[in-house]
Amino acid sequence: MNIHSNKFKCGECGKGCHDSDSLTRHRRIHSGKKPFECSACGERFTQCIHLAEHSRIHSGEKPYRCDVCDKAFSRSGYLNSHMRVHTGDKPYKCPLCDASFNQSSNLHTHKRLIHCKQRPHYCLCCGLVFKTNAELNSHVLVHAGVYSCRHCSEGFALYAELKTHLLKSHCERIWFTCHICPKTFSLKSNLKQHMHRHEGVKPYVCNECQKRFCTGSELKQHQQVHTDYRQFCCFLCNATFKRKAEFKIHLTKCCTVFGTSAFMS
Repeated sequence: MNIHSNKFKCGECGKGCHDSDSLTRHRRIHSGKKPFECSACGERFTQCIHLAEHSRIHSGEKPYRCDVCDKAFSRSGYLNSHMRVHTGDKPYKCPLCDASFNQSSNLHTHKRLIHCKQRPHYCLCCGLVFKTNAELNSHVLVHAGVYSCRHCSEGFALYAELKTHLLKSHCERIWFTCHICPKTFSLKSNLKQHMHRHEGVKPYVCNECQKRFCTGSELKQHQQVHTDYRQFCCFLCNATFKRKAEFKIHLTKCCTVFGTSAFMS
């Protein structure tokens, strides 16, 4: 086989291929040629198999089915990753702590947020740096003044600040009141979401277990059950947690064990 692989050798990088077709496909890496085009969206690919996988986005075809829960996937790699939910296999282990994950992306995120001191996302307005793009997006609202007063030109980064301004500067207190219970809301959309509880409407569905929820935040919190991502890490014992509430309870107990001197070290 070594003899044959030398026969079909790439002139650019020296890689050996087992036949001429493999060599042709490999050469597209260097040439950038993408001969296979999607008829639906025009995206191009270097290999026919990649086009076939992409085409399932448009057709909705999911030929790879889990034999445990019958969930279907468009790619075999997605199925292999999903199967770890049933097997509990966590092959991606953090080299810096005892945390392990069923997906490499979760490990990468864990290392970046918990162990890495780098802050690659910086604010163009003031130069402050952040670990994640979400933190940056939350921060830039300070500069944007996205919540504008309808009576004057003043803008605010937080809606709570706008409400305080309306009350103090314009004596305005507008609330949307539930006709079933005495709860009031500053936004009509919040009242509508609240009414779902009285009506038993649960429009947010978990795609893993089909459990339903009244709000998107409740669904997001629930979905942590199905992931191994643990974003909260104790700086005293390196224990990791999925939820902030669990982390805060643990931290209180851990501080009692280690003593207050642990904060000074």
